[in-house]
Amino acid sequence: MPCSSYQLMLDGQAAEDDFYTQVSSLEVEENLELPGAFQLQLPVSRTDTGELSFINDIRLRPFAPLSVVATVQGKPTECIFDGFVLSHKLHLQTGTTSSSLEVWGQDASWLMNLEEKVKEWVDVTDSDVANSIFGDYGFQPADENTADDSPSHTESGHTLMQRGSDIQFLRTLGKRTGKLVRVVCGDKPGKRTGFFAKPNLDAPPAATLVLNDPEAWTVDALDIEWDIMRPSVVKARQALLNDDTPEGVAGDTDSSGLDPLDDRDLATFADNPMTVLLTAPVDDAGELSTRAQALLRDSGWFVRCHGEADVARLNSVLRAGSVVELTGIGSVHSGKYLVWSVRHIITQDSHRMKFSLMRNAVGPEPSGAGGLLGGLP
Repeated sequence: MPCSSYQLMLDGQAAEDDFYTQVSSLEVEENLELPGAFQLQLPVSRTDTGELSFINDIRLRPFAPLSVVATVQGKPTECIFDGFVLSHKLHLQTGTTSSSLEVWGQDASWLMNLEEKVKEWVDVTDSDVANSIFGDYGFQPADENTADDSPSHTESGHTLMQRGSDIQFLRTLGKRTGKLVRVVCGDKPGKRTGFFAKPNLDAPPAATLVLNDPEAWTVDALDIEWDIMRPSVVKARQALLNDDTPEGVAGDTDSSGLDPLDDRDLATFADNPMTVLLTAPVDDAGELSTRAQALLRDSGWFVRCHGEADVARLNSVLRAGSVVELTGIGSVHSGKYLVWSVRHIITQDSHRMKFSLMRNAVGPEPSGAGGLLGGLP
């Protein structure tokens, strides 16, 4: 492996050392709401045979497998991308000087987007559907997929009707039940796991981001924002097919079903609840409550933090879906955050990460005159 902090796997084989010296730039995007993606830029020149370099490289053909593995000394490897080549953008200039090829692709979930289907799912739960679909593509279903599962969708009530590709269908199910849908690799390319699960906010922090320590800082700058223009209470009502009660059932809730990452969640912090109404085709009150909780789970991420870190200084590779801790920025905003997205910008000399963190709570109300952020913890 070259001295850089990453390894490229092209068509299942490790790229040769001189390939890295030709890479102009490499970026990898991880995101909890979007498919993972990569962008590789290579210089283009004319070969001895009159061809253009890399254009007909079989390792960069349509649907060629491509993976990126990041390494930090003393820690396990991290497969930050595992997917396929889906697009070329070729820029040519006279004499091929400054010509370039941009290679782009998405993670293995793209395989689930190749065919739109019409299918009725009967006598299955949402996680049954997700695990069955993941299995069709050789993805290992995550163990947590079956937690907080839906009731079985029976023929006497509402069955599940799929109209679209498998990944589109799963994202629709995930949206209405508050679950994240992703296909990720762990430490090795080709070992893919399908997630249909809520985020694990109880996980220990994978890294600590330090801003204000003059000796041990790990991030250059942070931008933190919050907004409370989002619902914190849901009133849900729905008539049932299997119950002729005129008023139907209720699924009112002020809980997202996720533990807050600090003392004050959205409702407590805003101190002025925003209420929305929800109706949804369900078969019982429990399912209606799940839909209401999913709405609040989505709206509950009212704190967002943007920043950038260097892998060498942080000594860790940030991954979307992991939990990190921010320290030294006051009692309101210090604490645990969920990593929502990471853009890895990799060169031969550095591996930088532009990240977005989300939080469903803030710290305790500051006591005394601590400024806008409160006193340092």
